[in-house]
Amino acid sequence: MDLFDLQNNMNRPLAERMRPENLEEFYGQKHLLGKGKILRNLIEQDRITSMILQGPPSTGKTSLAHIISQKTNADFVKLNSVSLSVKELRETMQKAEENLKLYDKKTVVFIDEIHAMKSNVQMTLLPAVEDGTIIMIGATTESVMHSIIPPLVSRCRVYTFKKLENQEIKEIVRTAFHDADRGLGVADIVIENDAIDYLADICDGDIRDALGAVETAYFSLEERKNIDLALIKEAYEKRINSINTNDEYNLMSAFIKSMRGSQTNAALYWLARMLYSGVDPMYIARRIVVHAVEDVGMANPHALTMAINAKNAVEFIGAPEGRLPLAQAVVFICESPKSNSVYKAINSALDFVKNNKAQEVPNDIKQGSKTYKNPIDHPFNNMKYLDNSDGIDFYRPQNSGVEAKIYKRYYGDN
Repeated sequence: MDLFDLQNNMNRPLAERMRPENLEEFYGQKHLLGKGKILRNLIEQDRITSMILQGPPSTGKTSLAHIISQKTNADFVKLNSVSLSVKELRETMQKAEENLKLYDKKTVVFIDEIHAMKSNVQMTLLPAVEDGTIIMIGATTESVMHSIIPPLVSRCRVYTFKKLENQEIKEIVRTAFHDADRGLGVADIVIENDAIDYLADICDGDIRDALGAVETAYFSLEERKNIDLALIKEAYEKRINSINTNDEYNLMSAFIKSMRGSQTNAALYWLARMLYSGVDPMYIARRIVVHAVEDVGMANPHALTMAINAKNAVEFIGAPEGRLPLAQAVVFICESPKSNSVYKAINSALDFVKNNKAQEVPNDIKQGSKTYKNPIDHPFNNMKYLDNSDGIDFYRPQNSGVEAKIYKRYYGDN
């Protein structure tokens, strides 16, 4: 690397310069990339198949694609998911087909934020992914179940990335300070341990955010040779109005747990704190709707109606009057009996779907079935709704509020 290359490299953001170049430098995702794990073996043997990397921002999805580009003997093509057209994609696929036929050379296509692709462009990918003309790597922060067409998902392995652990964040920050080629090791600057601890705690697994704060603190130094806690707090100051991100998460956590615990006064206090601090009332309203179902549920089904009405009222009248329907919904949820049977039921059903083969729709309830009988008119029919219902007991009513009636129907007076 000559002087000009070094200067150009140092002009890039620290987070970009510290992007790992190989699997040994890669932090996190040990469940996928630890020694002996399937995905790591496939990368090291240059035998990857089409995949979708799904997970929160700044967890290493793009970095892993970069490592694969350095490791593979295949052509590596990066496409822009937002502006990608069918024409551009077809040109890429045609070139990949020619390389495969003429030179026996594979093509790996990386599509970051693949959820932003239009569905017709996603459909165009299907034949090339299915027949192996291209090996696709898609990266997304969204759920593959909602943002990517099912046929494309079914032709790919989905690997779920997790947030980086605090210790991993600390190690990356320390590496950035010691690395003289890509990091800040060329300067005689140190960062204090309590500053690193604070960064690891507040960045919520977002290493890009943490390194951005480090870089800001570093450039703000004049004659000082150390970055302490006070300086890193000032550099990190990421405000949502008058509170930082970590404060907002803690306030929302306290608010949710107070509603769940039927602590009306505490819930109103945390609601007031968030409103006073400028947290978006619609964000609060959405959390109230979630917990009307998750924590009250069938014990008082009217809680969901109350929460939805509060959300609509806030949207209609805005601030400051919007605080009133929010407060009313909070009081209603706090004072309602509680049941999380619906929350447990849907999670149990999803877990069953994930871990068992798909069941066929029974003939009795297929579209246009000749054997279907309306159970309202024929309450004692023997129709099948699941071919194999052994061991299926997703919904278990709780003996609380309105749901107590259902509980008695299920379990009697026990």
